[in-house]
Amino acid sequence: MSVIYILLTISIIVAIGFFVAFIVAVRKGQFDDSYTPSVRVLFEDELIKEKTKKTILTKKD
Repeated sequence: MSVIYILLTISIIVAIGFFVAFIVAVRKGQFDDSYTPSVRVLFEDELIKEKTKKTILTKKD
């Protein structure tokens, strides 16, 4: 029965650690950009084409 108390205590400590990390990330503004991911999907093919053109041009030089 004492093992259950130990595991419960450890799991609560880990959960609090993740919660604190989440709060710190929110306060630093890590989740503020909600527009770019939706637009990135639309232009992803163009970015890949540009990258391949650049790599082809640099390989020829």
